[in-house]
Amino acid sequence: MQNQTNVKKYGMAIIANDRVFDWLLPFLESYKATNAATPLYIIPYDDNMARTRKAAEVYGAEVVDLDNGQLDALARRLYPLNPGHRRRLRKLLALALPLDEVIYFDADIILLRDFSPLFGMIEAGKREFIVAAKCNDYVYNAKHAQYDYLRGAMLFNDGFFATSRDVLSLQNFFDVIEADEKVFHTVRQRGGLFAQPLTNFVVHRRGLKLATLPDCIAGASGESYYKAEGVTFTDDGPLDQFGKRIYFCHWPGIIGMPGRRAFDGLWHEFAHQAAARMKEFA
Repeated sequence: MQNQTNVKKYGMAIIANDRVFDWLLPFLESYKATNAATPLYIIPYDDNMARTRKAAEVYGAEVVDLDNGQLDALARRLYPLNPGHRRRLRKLLALALPLDEVIYFDADIILLRDFSPLFGMIEAGKREFIVAAKCNDYVYNAKHAQYDYLRGAMLFNDGFFATSRDVLSLQNFFDVIEADEKVFHTVRQRGGLFAQPLTNFVVHRRGLKLATLPDCIAGASGESYYKAEGVTFTDDGPLDQFGKRIYFCHWPGIIGMPGRRAFDGLWHEFAHQAAARMKEFA
């Protein structure tokens, strides 16, 4: 019999509340269609959670109650003038879940394939933080080039990542800011950015080994942007312009609901299915 104490725990996490409910439902429906075998944890953005808790019940997700006091204090310290948006740092509570490895997603995402092959990929000193692909925008300003550990570092969008609390913990964020807060404020890009510059900075300051989805899963694409061009749709799921398998689609920074781009039809299909499912359980 297998020793249960050696069985690793894997899961997915998302941060949400009722304000993003129209985005949450398509995500949950896509999760059910592609990744239902993997436990899903919903991190509350705030206390506006009545409909979100109902949806979690319908889809078999767990709304977690984690101690956010120290993280919220860090958010107030870094962003004293942005009380509403600084809660975005609560996504980092994914690192406090009782999991050996976690995959985190923003709510403005739909899942297109099974992510279970990604579990077990985290390895200290080799693959410590997995992202979709390189992303040069919305992280640092030009001053980052003054620092050896930031110059030439691979920048990423933190709407998706996979890691282990054994290689990156919440305490690491507190420690890095305690030591290098002045540098962080010097190099971070301004303009409504909160968690993304911080996550990049801590990962880079700690020298974690970054990997991309294509590095970890053969045939995977690093493409996830809702404006992607050259996408083809097959019975097995969407492919990028090079014929690689696209694993998720992300609508970062979009104003309003998806419209008529390549993935928008899929988003609306999941939204309609989710609405029908919620009505059934009303």
